[in-house]
Parts: sequence; structure tokens; C-alpha cells
Amino acid sequence: MPQNVPAFRFSDDALRVRQFIYDHWCRDGRAPNLREVHEATGFGRGRLIEVYRELDLGLVITVHQETQNVNILKCQPFSSYPSQVAVRIDGRFHCWAGCAMESIAISRMPPFAGMEMTLESYCACCLAPVEIRVRDGAVLAATPAAPLIHVSTSPREWNTTDIVCMCDSMNFVLDGDHAIAYEKQVARRGVVLTLDQARRFVAGTAESRMHRYDWEPVPLIPARVIAGLKALGVDVSNWGA
Repeated sequence: MPQNVPAFRFSDDALRVRQFIYDHWCRDGRAPNLREVHEATGFGRGRLIEVYRELDLGLVITVHQETQNVNILKCQPFSSYPSQVAVRIDGRFHCWAGCAMESIAISRMPPFAGMEMTLESYCACCLAPVEIRVRDGAVLAATPAAPLIHVSTSPREWNTTDIVCMCDSMNFVLDGDHAIAYEKQVARRGVVLTLDQARRFVAGTAESRMHRYDWEPVPLIPARVIAGLKALGVDVSNWGA
């Protein structure tokens, strides 16, 4: 959830809507609109807007707060608009991933169990293609053989209002040299994770936030996130940690 928001529990209505959004996105590759959620739950416009804002506060979805139809921009690990990563199943486009980091977690979701998925992305530095094949949370192959995930914002900057800027800062790069070149382009230092480090980092999120019906939002504690990355062997010195 956004930083400095106390822990809270989702209402039963929010849990129902959350489950429908996830089921719909996994099946159809896109977010449902208000009518589709209304038909599935029976909730009217007013109640749906309240529930959407509740889910937004818990960072399950990100909605455009100024729109009358509370348009859904994101629902981890999905994006409604073109992102850095396209997800393909059986060679066909299925959806946009929220970011490079979230894309590593998508195949862990129950509706995709046993399916081989292809993540099509590019190097943030030079836009050269990056392709990764995944299944059940495991990385099967990658081209190039060992791309990295570059993160140019520290957890101290994550979720200050929503996840849009955080997701925008998590990108694939071809290697360490391309990571440095990208940092010069955006005038920001960052850290890099191997695909295995990223897989382990997102495992908990994939197994709880994206799976469990009764998942409850918890406050982001930057120091705890940084400590977790250190435990995975990630060099976080560029974040002053």
C-alpha cells in the first residue's frame, strides 16, 4: 500500500471485486469495465467506485482517480496500457505485464499453471530485444542468456502514491554495461538483479498478493525491502544502503 498508510482489512465486497478482476484479466488479458464487474457482482456504480478506491489504497489496482469510470491502469502483475513487457501464450499476445519484475511472477498464478509463457521485452538502454521463457515461476531460457533487471528507484520511493512510477523504474537491460549506460541516460543510479534474484524476490508477492483471496494489504517498510534484497545478494550500495 502507499507509504504511511496503516494496515487495514479489505471489505468482503472488495475481496469479491478483486477476485473477479484477477480472474477476468487472467482469462481475457485485460481489465474488466464497470459493467462487466457490475454483472458479476451486482454492485452499482457508487459501490463499485468505493470498492475500486479501497483496492487502490491497498495497491491491488491503480485507478485513474479523476475519471468518472475509475479506469483501471494496473493490477499487479498486469498493465492496461503498453508496458516494457508483452506476455505471450502459445505464440499469441495475452497481456501487458506491469513491469520487468512483475513479469517474472506472472507464470506463478494458478490460472497459468503448467503453461509456458514468453516475455517479450527490450533493453532499457538500447531497445535491443529481450525474450524470456517461463513456466510455473521458473525461468526456462532467455535471449540474451543472462539479462538483468535494473531498478532505478529505491524502496524509499516506492508506493508514495501509487505503483506507476515504481513499475516504470523496473526494466530489463542486456548486461551490467548497458545498465550503466541507461543510468547515464536517465541521470539516476540504480541496482541490478539477476533473473534468479528477481524470481526469488517476487516469489512471496506471487504466492500471496496475486493468489490468495483473503490477502490483506500490509504497509511498505523500505528498510525491510532493502534488507531482503541484500539477503539475496543484491548490491544496494547505489541506494546508500
